[in-house]
Amino acid sequence: MMENRAIYGPEYEELRRNVRRFFATELLPNIDQWEEDGIIPKSLWLKAGEMGLLCPTVAPEYGGAGGDFLHLSIIDEELGYTGQGSFTIQTHTDIVAAYVEALGSEEQKRRWLPRMVTGALIGAVAMTEPQAGSDLKAITTTARREGDHFIINGAKTFITNGINADLIIVVCKTAPELGRNGVSLIVVEAPVEGFARGKRLKKMGMKASDTAELFFDNVRVPVANLLGAENAGFRQVMHEIPKERLSIATIAMAASQRAFDMTVAYVKERVVFGQPLIEFQNTQFKLAELKTQLVVGWAHLDHCIAKHLKGELTSDEAAIAKLFNSELQCRMVDECLQLHGGWGYMAETPIARMYTDARVRRIAGGSSEIMKVLIARTL
Repeated sequence: MMENRAIYGPEYEELRRNVRRFFATELLPNIDQWEEDGIIPKSLWLKAGEMGLLCPTVAPEYGGAGGDFLHLSIIDEELGYTGQGSFTIQTHTDIVAAYVEALGSEEQKRRWLPRMVTGALIGAVAMTEPQAGSDLKAITTTARREGDHFIINGAKTFITNGINADLIIVVCKTAPELGRNGVSLIVVEAPVEGFARGKRLKKMGMKASDTAELFFDNVRVPVANLLGAENAGFRQVMHEIPKERLSIATIAMAASQRAFDMTVAYVKERVVFGQPLIEFQNTQFKLAELKTQLVVGWAHLDHCIAKHLKGELTSDEAAIAKLFNSELQCRMVDECLQLHGGWGYMAETPIARMYTDARVRRIAGGSSEIMKVLIARTL
């Protein structure tokens, strides 16, 4: 159901084949070892850069291919279809590079984007804090102006790419007395004095994704590293976050498709009581329900992508896509694991990895509950 959709022309399908081939040869054969290691090596990032998988929308003058959002969507879909969630190029490409593209000065773009395209610089966003998740108003990390520098103090947690990252967009309070109107985005280039990475956090899923705590103790950052306008960070994040949620919805949708395709193949081979599992009416009904949800999900996702391409996707529409698709992914892998029986519970079975990797989709990028709040505001 992923291929030959109306929103994509033939050139995009060629990209899809190349991306799928890259993941099949470079990522999937090594993912078990990398999950043991707890990190994706930087060498894979460099290979992905060579293949043009990183930051495809970046303009040619900054080293990119000058692609559109459909190129980004193809890569996200194929990333989801790998059945693993650990190679977090979405954070690097869909979020960090997008912020630099949208908000960066000419000097910032020329300094950072070419190396982000090649994978020489890996990006992260330091937003979440121990006591502040989806509520940006509650962050306590501060950046105090001192001459030509900001002095950053605070701590962040659950930071994707936290160990590998060289370029970190830190969400800070530059005017704490103004609440959400005193938030700024400041880029920290690691390593720098006063910046420290905590231990790599162990997660129930996405085990090769390097998630970490980050600490800032009087970190001096040039004022030139301010991204966008000072004290406009909250509005900047709110403007960019619908696209982030659409990307999450895209990965979740493709992962759901992967779980379904894998399970259909399994039940055709698995023999129970003398006949293939697919021959039982319960199996047929379950798969019919799941296929129906997939068809509806793809149609809605394509609708949202088409609206985004025209600049018409609203915040609540992105929230709907993120809510529906992340919830669908969790339902899908649960039902598919059940059809695998005991084998589905074995850690070496791909559906087991998909089960644990899926759970974070209902939390990251704004929890399902936050999505419901955003949607309810439009009623």
